[in-house]
Amino acid sequence: MTEQPLYASEFGFSDDEWGLLVGLPQSVLTAASAAESDGGRRTRTENAAGLESIAAGRESASPLVAAVAGELIIRVGDPEVGEELPVVEPEDPKALIADVLSRAEAASKLLAGKVSEGEAGAYRHWLLTIAEQVVTAAATGGVLGLGGDEVTESERRFRDELSHVLND
Repeated sequence: MTEQPLYASEFGFSDDEWGLLVGLPQSVLTAASAAESDGGRRTRTENAAGLESIAAGRESASPLVAAVAGELIIRVGDPEVGEELPVVEPEDPKALIADVLSRAEAASKLLAGKVSEGEAGAYRHWLLTIAEQVVTAAATGGVLGLGGDEVTESERRFRDELSHVLND
């Protein structure tokens, strides 16, 4: 008899469902960064903040968040050993954001039917924390890195829309 993966045996997720849950945190990071086009240096700063938030999920009291974060860090790299995400600048940021919001809504509905409210809430909160860390990581505008908006209107809108789809 073949042993089932942890996500199937402990949480009851199919391969596709688990793929959605594991892929979504990095997608949230990318969409939050893409909400405001602000150059390679700022995008790297945002990526680093988002990856740190993803990695912090490994220490979560939620077994689901810890398992998702652990698997995702294996896939994308561990910031604790100096690994970084590549800078992704999507051709169509609005389409990317719409796709991420749609997948976030699907994940929220999936979790509502598969895990306890506490586990679902921990996962949703973790995604919002990732988005918050990314949008506040680097100010946009200003001169020579001074001044500017910590969170732009487009970043705020993404963060608020993500919160709405996850919590409704």
